[in-house]
Parts: sequence; C-alpha cells; structure tokens
Amino acid sequence: MQESKQQRNFLKLYEPVHDRFERFCRARVFGKMEYHDLMNDTLLIAFQKMDTLKSEKAFLSFLIGISVRVLANHHKKKKEEAYPQQQGFDVLDVNSKTERDAEVYLLHKALAMLPEEQRECIILFEISGFSIKEIVDLQEVSESAVKQRLKRGRAKLVEILTFESDYKKMEVQNGTK
Repeated sequence: MQESKQQRNFLKLYEPVHDRFERFCRARVFGKMEYHDLMNDTLLIAFQKMDTLKSEKAFLSFLIGISVRVLANHHKKKKEEAYPQQQGFDVLDVNSKTERDAEVYLLHKALAMLPEEQRECIILFEISGFSIKEIVDLQEVSESAVKQRLKRGRAKLVEILTFESDYKKMEVQNGTK
C-alpha cells in the first residue's frame, strides 16, 4: 500500500515536467546513447531516491542532476571503446518525429560539438528553460561562469551552424551534393 502512494506522488511530480525533461535528455545525449535509456535510468534512480528530494519545486533539477551523473557514468564506461571523436556526430536521431526534423537534427549535431560545460549550460537555459540561478546551483559554479559559458557556447553554435550552412551551399554550387 505504501509503495502505491509513493508511485502516485512520483507521477504527480513527474507529469508536469516530463516534456522539459525529455527535451533536455534528447539534446544532451545526441549521438552518444538513446535518450530513452537516459530517461529510464534517471527515473528509476529518482524513484528509488525520492526520500532525498528536499523540495517538490526542485523535482526537475533533481532529475537533471541525476541524469548528468548517469550520463557521466555512461561516458566512463564507453571510454574504453575509444571511438574516434567525430564518429557519433553523423548518427541520425531516429527518435525525432517533429515537423522540423532537419533543424532539430542540425541543432543537436551542433550542440554535440560544443565543450561539455557549454553544451549542458545552453541545453539547460535555452531548451529546458532553467534560470541562470538554477543553472548555478546545478553546475555548482559562479553566476559569471554560467553567463560566460552561455556567451561562448552561443558564439560557437553560430560559428558551427554558419559553417554547416556555408558548406552545404558550397556543395550545392559545386554539384557535389
């Protein structure tokens, strides 16, 4: 009986944040693992550790903190396989079923090229809708560090996306595509 109450409480907290959490996971794991795997692993751990949640308002932050640790552990395990760095970037995200598949794919591909801290910061702020203060707490850095990561990450994204766009135009003009 107690477990069903815990399940109801967990679902009550999870349902309102599901979409934001899914967007975070999709963007964060692009080309590295299936986002559903990250979500499932995170939700299992979160359910098991519900008693450590200090505030129901912090539930999404709680989930994202767990997912970051799950992803870090996944990366440690995968390091042994030693794939070339660029190999994962051309993996098609078959889970993306939106009207803007191409744009989402290119954005995720560009995000995957950013340094880890910048990528996570941009995903939290721009995609998941966290405030700078919330990101400071999640990443355990200063406010100026978060702002700097956002600034540098955005600049790098513009550079990457502009280069991708220019490269594709050049291919079309040369008849190689």
